This record gives sequence, structure tokens and C-alpha cells, in this order.
Amino acid sequence: MNIVAHTVTRRSALGALATAALVTQWPHSASAATTEAPDWPQALSVPGGVAQVSLGASTDRPRAWSGDTPLLVLGGTDGWTALVGIPLAATPGTALIVVEAADGVRRTIDYPIAAKAYAEQRLKVAPRTVQLSATDLARHERERVHQDAIKARFTEPLPAELRMRAPIEGPRSSSFGLRRVFNGEARQPHSGMDIAAPVGTVVRAPLTGEVVDTGDYFFNGQTVWLDHGGGLLSMMCHLSRIDVKIGDRLATGQALAAVGATGRVTGPHLHWGVVLNRTSVDPALFIHA
Repeated sequence: MNIVAHTVTRRSALGALATAALVTQWPHSASAATTEAPDWPQALSVPGGVAQVSLGASTDRPRAWSGDTPLLVLGGTDGWTALVGIPLAATPGTALIVVEAADGVRRTIDYPIAAKAYAEQRLKVAPRTVQLSATDLARHERERVHQDAIKARFTEPLPAELRMRAPIEGPRSSSFGLRRVFNGEARQPHSGMDIAAPVGTVVRAPLTGEVVDTGDYFFNGQTVWLDHGGGLLSMMCHLSRIDVKIGDRLATGQALAAVGATGRVTGPHLHWGVVLNRTSVDPALFIHA
């Protein structure tokens, strides 16, 4: 998947919003916000991390973008914060966001991105999941487009809390960001957290949210997507069964599926992914692990 560079100029950042601002709506009213600071995810301004950018105090909630992507802004009248998911492909250095006040005045705010080295992981999997046939490649492309649309969601209500709980208990078998080599061939870095558990282990919602997609995907296997609001989503993959349907509203800790070994796997486990502003970020930051 092609990833646009995360660092942009002030001119291009402001220009990119000309159309996006017309089609994306955020709540400006402070009444829609938490009056107390939520339990923020761990701030880690590195590729694959989450930056917390202070926007200052104002009566109304400001809007913010990274490029043309809307950002989750939380806080209250005494201070607002934009949460920025940083792509794994981001270049270390200085990045910026665009902020718009309720009166329409815009400004840019810089924030740093530090370097982070991720370890390499070598895995043996079924050959057909590395060297895809024309049929499988076409299927994967359809699924990629579909899931990219899910990642682009930005909905209300905004999340009232941000501290997540791991969907299952168990040892972490693969961490986020690992540079993966399948059958000797380099592929995309690991975009989530893998937790080992037996087939049938109950998987629970990491945070309150709405089920917005279920499916059986080529790489991910049986999968459930939860929308937590404001561009924050979770995905649970490689499931053996799915016990929810699209439109279900789940509370934190509510059962939704069972661990399996579907899709591209080396054995039974849960792949848990977290997406923030269309970007895969480290789930460990949301459980402070």
C-alpha cells in the first residue's frame, strides 16, 4: 500500500483543505467534548506512534487536519489536544498539522517525529499467501480498497474515553512495527499486536464502539472492525467465529468473536490493530503496555 509522506509544507497543508473542509464536519461546540482530560494514550512521537499536539484554550472546539485527513481533537475550553497517528513510513523530522478556529482562521502547528528502529521478524507461511496468484491478487486488491474506506471513517460521537483493554489475555507473540520477512521475502511491517491464545478464546471489545464491518479476508481471515468515533478504530483478525453483526453497539469488554487461525497465520492467535486518522498505530500505547 502506498503511503504519502507525513511531512508537508505549510502551503500544501493549507491548500489540501480547500475541498476536505467542505465534506468533513466536526463538532465545534465544547458541550460535545469531555470537560476533563481523558485518559490519553501514551504519547510517542515516532513512526507508528501517537503525537499529542496542544492546540491551546478556546471556547469552541477547533478543527485539525494532517494533510487532508481530519484529526481527533479532545479536551475542553481550558485546553484542546489533537491526537495524530504517525505512519510507519513517516520520515523523522518536523511535521505539521493545520488548525482551524471556530471563526475560520487557520494556523499551522509543528511537532517533532523522532526515529525508531523496529526489529525484523522472519516467518514461514503457506506459499500461496506470499506469492499470490492472479485471482488472489485481485481479491486482495478489492479487500484493500474496501478496508481503506473503513479506515477513512470519521464519525460522532467522539470517544468519551481512550484507555483500551486488550481484547484477550495472553502472551504477546508479535509486536507492532516488526519488519516482516515471509518465506525469505520482505513484506509490509506488522500493523498490529499479536496475542497468542487457543482457538475459541473469547475476544472482547477493547473500547466502546460500533461494529462497522465483518468479513473473511485473504490475509486477515475472519475480521471484525469497531468504530470508536473520531477516526479511532480497532480491528480483530484471524477469528474462528464472529458473534456480532454490522450495526451492533458494543461496550468495553463485551464479547464479539473467538480466536482462530484464519487468513495468513503460523498458528492460532489474535491480531489486534488500532487505526487513528487512517493510520495504523501501536495498540500498546492505548493500554499503556
